[in-house]
Amino acid sequence: MRVRFAVRLAQGIALLSTGALAGAFGYGAANLVPTFNAVPLETRLSFHTELMQMNGITMQAAMGMSALSAMTLAIMTRGTTRRLAGGAALLALTSFLITRLGNVPINGRIKKWAATSAPPDHAEILARWEAFNYARTGAAFAAFILLILLTSEAARTRRRRSSGPTRHRNVTAPSVAPPSQRRARGGRRDGERE
Repeated sequence: MRVRFAVRLAQGIALLSTGALAGAFGYGAANLVPTFNAVPLETRLSFHTELMQMNGITMQAAMGMSALSAMTLAIMTRGTTRRLAGGAALLALTSFLITRLGNVPINGRIKKWAATSAPPDHAEILARWEAFNYARTGAAFAAFILLILLTSEAARTRRRRSSGPTRHRNVTAPSVAPPSQRRARGGRRDGERE
């Protein structure tokens, strides 16, 4: 009973943290990036710098929690659940690595540009940041989808177990002759008196 509770708790934490991560990255890809591209470069650079300072702790914590909880779930389970949870953990880790190795170094450059000025090739560098952003967003969404599949499969398995094996009895309904046959056999019709 305790093991089952621990597995369901790990599953809930993995689903919640990975969903939050995918949602945050999805919001950034759908709303922030187009806004970055719509405002003047100076505005983008200063806002980007401030946003990344705020996101530094929360997003890394979400990525870490997603990877750790999915990996914990993979260790605690077996079969398809283990494979789905392990895949989700690897995808969450991938989003972390893309962020640390791709986005964060560019964020450092953007911070310098906000204090001074952007170099002539800034558009190419910003486009690379966006490509990394879309890649980490895709990895986070894929991890979330795997955990949704895992949760759906676990729910189906629980329903099957709770319903138990069904035993079919060979029960026949009592035969009731239709009214025309009852009359032919001398029976009375409904409502007839003797």
